[in-house]
Amino acid sequence: MALVQQDSSSVNRKRLFVLAAALQLACGAALVIDLLSELDESLLHLSIEGLAVVALFVGAAITISGLFRLVQRNEAVEEQLEAATGAFNDVLESHFFRWGLSPSERDVAILLIKGLSTAEIAELRNTRNGTVKAQNAAIYRKAGVSGRAELLGVFIDEIVAGIATSDGRVPAN
Repeated sequence: MALVQQDSSSVNRKRLFVLAAALQLACGAALVIDLLSELDESLLHLSIEGLAVVALFVGAAITISGLFRLVQRNEAVEEQLEAATGAFNDVLESHFFRWGLSPSERDVAILLIKGLSTAEIAELRNTRNGTVKAQNAAIYRKAGVSGRAELLGVFIDEIVAGIATSDGRVPAN
């Protein structure tokens, strides 16, 4: 669903840039027509208008060029985000499988990772706080961690390890 909204938003941005470029080109064409109709005017006046026409067309070309670069970059970033999301889901599933989590423990673990409280998880899952606390304890025990922070740390370590450079150092921002 989110990707559909992003695609719609991206299409709207593309349309806006194309509209802006089209307006610049239309204004440039109007100036060219005006310039041609005033050929008997002074050289200074014609030069100024001619420079304005050239500047307008250069601006339109830069806008169109920027639009295409922006669209290409946006598509590349969306592909990388989709790959990272899939990779993170794969990491989650790999750990959950290795730890032997039950389906309900998997659900609770995902909600824990998302930052929901015990009460919120109990409400979402239509169960009691005590049940969620027991599932939390089982998740922590199976994962070999002492709490939510360490559980999150397991996945953050995976992410950081995934972006480490070939010599093992994490790149600086």
